[in-house]
Amino acid sequence: MLDFIDFSFLDVLDVLLVAILIYNIYKLLRGTVAINIFIGIALIFMIWQMTQLLKMEMLSNILEYLLGGGAIALIIVFQQEIRKFLLMIGTTNVASRRNFLKQINFLKSEIRSETDTDIILKACKKLSTTKTGALIVMERTNSLDFLINTGDAMNAQVNIALLESIFYKNSPLHDGATIIRDNFVIATRVILPVSEDPKIPSRFGLRHRAAIGVSEKTDAICLLVSEETGEISYIKDGNFELFTDNKELQEKLRNDIQ
Repeated sequence: MLDFIDFSFLDVLDVLLVAILIYNIYKLLRGTVAINIFIGIALIFMIWQMTQLLKMEMLSNILEYLLGGGAIALIIVFQQEIRKFLLMIGTTNVASRRNFLKQINFLKSEIRSETDTDIILKACKKLSTTKTGALIVMERTNSLDFLINTGDAMNAQVNIALLESIFYKNSPLHDGATIIRDNFVIATRVILPVSEDPKIPSRFGLRHRAAIGVSEKTDAICLLVSEETGEISYIKDGNFELFTDNKELQEKLRNDIQ
């Protein structure tokens, strides 16, 4: 009678993998409208499993048809999230950056990003005072190697003078985005995918749409300095992250980059 309590190694592994999958889906959808849809689907699935366990055949069949028939609709609703999830799986830098360990948060205390966020923010503030446009993309879990070929590869440690020289108005490198991996600039003049979201206000130009576009398709985060106003924007998961002052921005960046 208590056979169902006996757990084999494969059972434990199965539960662990499902937990990792659910956690990564949650991270992907967190902060978006889609998270509410995902929670609703998860609840319906749990109820369906309970009806099967209790042998409530009529309700179980209704929920089964509801879940099965809605598969196509779900693919349409979650099109952007599914694409981002598949990109995350296909472009993860397991070997070079130990991102597999980051994904499952295993040995998290031993894994720290080496990106010097303080230097990057100081550079953005200096660029802001002179209204020098800049777009900095910071790589996280998803590899951005597929974007490097659109620009000029580089391998230089991040410092304020380097970032200022890249985005200097007369510099040949100032057009496009600069990608930072760990604490190194790995590419400049990078062409980013531009977001086609009609909800983006018309006052935002190509630089803003590019930052939103790359953060929609990957989990990269972007710091952007407006050439018109000098305002610093922080973009993550296709959205503008609001902050009240530079201290809050610094805290957000440190937490997201870890």
